[in-house]
Amino acid sequence: QVQLVESGGGSVQAGGSLTLSCATSPHTYSRSCMGWFRQAPGKEREGVAFIASGRTSYAGSVKGRFTISRDNAKNTLYLHMNSLKPEDTAMYYCAADSLGRCIDFGYWGQGTQVTVSS
Repeated sequence: QVQLVESGGGSVQAGGSLTLSCATSPHTYSRSCMGWFRQAPGKEREGVAFIASGRTSYAGSVKGRFTISRDNAKNTLYLHMNSLKPEDTAMYYCAADSLGRCIDFGYWGQGTQVTVSS
């Protein structure tokens, strides 16, 4: 059974930093494309950052401020968020595409809330 468990969300003032973590099962983690998504109230879910085969990609709105990384020994995915803005406020989800293609994310965590105040 694949499980993704996020943690690390919270409330922070604009300009602050947070690091989100996503723990997952090893057999999923090792081959998967992993990604962070977010969804704000009344808005569509958007992809924020992705990592697969050592390559990373970011949404334009977070490029230069957010960094996605993974710790293979701990089977944990991270999202380091700096220079946070109020518009970064959303529920953040980690997801896995077990085929590694970053196309079909079939596994999702329960989400962790990030709130940025001005």
